[in-house]
Amino acid sequence: MAISKTLRDVSGLDDALPRLADSTLVLIDFQNTYRTGVMALQGAEEALAAGARLLAAARAAGAPVVHVLNDGGPGTPYDIRAEIGAISPEVAPVDGESVVVKEFPNSFHATDLEKVLGDLGAGRDLVLAGFMTHMCVTFTAEGAFNLGYRPTVVAEATATRSLAAPDGTVVPADALQAAALTTIGDLFGTIALTVEDLVR
Repeated sequence: MAISKTLRDVSGLDDALPRLADSTLVLIDFQNTYRTGVMALQGAEEALAAGARLLAAARAAGAPVVHVLNDGGPGTPYDIRAEIGAISPEVAPVDGESVVVKEFPNSFHATDLEKVLGDLGAGRDLVLAGFMTHMCVTFTAEGAFNLGYRPTVVAEATATRSLAAPDGTVVPADALQAAALTTIGDLFGTIALTVEDLVR
């Protein structure tokens, strides 16, 4: 089977991975929402552990960090006023780190994320990680790309879940994960398979 060129290749976009130290880290929806209950993700704990390593590396490198969380309102799995919607303690913000609250998959839509990045003096390189790969990670990468940023998604620090396809068959989580990362890598940004790929 022939493999097509990516839209990045066709467009002449650079596929070189950034250095974490020269980037701004954006952690997306690392909330308890995805660790248990109706929204539990396959691989969530492993992705969260990788997210914690990524966060520690960014802090050690002096890279700016922004935490994004989704607020679905009271009584939902995304209720940020309740434990279920809180940012998981392994990647919780510390004093001085910005927190952006969103209500849509694209973290830039109807939020102050772009202003926060500007206030931090962020350059064009953004490193993204979090939940869910096929939804908020993908659409935040697209939003960043559309605004002129160069997003990179850390694959091992993302996760998703199995879903029903339109024909009623099941799309396994690992297949949806691969498809989402492939979609991002086709145009919107680069993919770092591991945290270590960015720490050099």
